[in-house]
Amino acid sequence: MKLACNSSAFLISVLLLSAFPLSAQDVPKDYQEVLAFLSRSGDFKAKVLKVNIPRSDLHVTISGQPTPTPFGFGGWVAMTKGDGSMEVLMGDLVLTQEEVNPVLSALLDHGIEVTALHNHFFFEEPRIFYMHVHGHGEAANLAHAIKPALDLIGHVSPVSMDAKPATPPAAAATAFPFDTAALNKIAGFEGEKLGSVYKFTLGRDDLHLTEMGAAINARMGLNSWAAFAGNDADAQIAGDIAMRESEVNAVLKALRSNGINIVAIHHHMLDTQPTVIFLHYWGRGPAAKLAAGFRAALDQLGAGKHAGNN
Repeated sequence: MKLACNSSAFLISVLLLSAFPLSAQDVPKDYQEVLAFLSRSGDFKAKVLKVNIPRSDLHVTISGQPTPTPFGFGGWVAMTKGDGSMEVLMGDLVLTQEEVNPVLSALLDHGIEVTALHNHFFFEEPRIFYMHVHGHGEAANLAHAIKPALDLIGHVSPVSMDAKPATPPAAAATAFPFDTAALNKIAGFEGEKLGSVYKFTLGRDDLHLTEMGAAINARMGLNSWAAFAGNDADAQIAGDIAMRESEVNAVLKALRSNGINIVAIHHHMLDTQPTVIFLHYWGRGPAAKLAAGFRAALDQLGAGKHAGNN
C-alpha cells in the first residue's frame, strides 16, 4: 500500500513538472548563446530552438479591419541539430515590401539561402511578404550569419530604397524608345518589339520536361523572360527566370548584385521532374545596366546554356 502511495505521488510530481515551461538551464548552452546574441526571445521544444521575430511594430489592417500580430505576422527562425555538430536552420520572415530586398541581400551576403518569397493575404496595409530561409552550420555561425538580416527588420525606410533616376525628355513618338541592337548584344540574342515594350524570351529545353508524353517547352511556360519599358536612359525591367532548385540562390545573387529587386519565388507546375522554380523580378535604371543584370542571371542557368528562343 505504501509503495502504491509513493508511486502515485511520483506520478503527480512528474505531471506537475511537465506543466511548466523549460527553464533557461534546460535550453542547451549554445542555443542560450544564440538567443542572447540575437537579442531575441524563443523557446526550446521537441529538440528545436525557435526564435521569435513577431512584427508587433506593424499596425496591419486587412480589408480595413485591424489585425493582431498572432493572426499571421509572427516571423520566426528555428534551429535543430543534424549530423555531427551541424545545425539545420529554417525560418519564415515577415517583411514589408520595402524590407524584402535589403533583407534578401543581407541573407545572401552572409551565406543564408532564400527558398521562397510570397504573400499570405490580399488587401492588407502595409503590404506584407513572407521570406523562407535555410542554412546549415554551427549554431553560433548561423546566428552571426542571420543577424545582419534580422537587424534590418523594422528599420528600412522607403526613402532608402532604390533611388529613381531623373526622367529624361521623352523620345519622339515616332522613334522606338530602345537601342535594340545594344540590348541584343548584352543579352546575347534578339528580342521582339511589342508596342513600346522590348521583350526577350528564352526556353529551358535543356530540362526535357514532359507531361503525359507531351513536351513542356517555352511556349508552355518553361522559359525565362525580360520585358523593357520606358527608354534607354530610364527603363523598367520585369520578368521571370525558370530555375532548377540548385540554381535559385545563384540567380538571386546575380540579380541583386545588379540592383534588380526580387518580387516572388514560387513554382508554376506540380509533379514535374526536375522541379522547376520561378523567380519574378523588377528593376528600374538605364536599360543597358538592367539588361546586364538579366544576362548575369541567365549565366547561372545550366552552365549558361539556354535554348528555345520563342
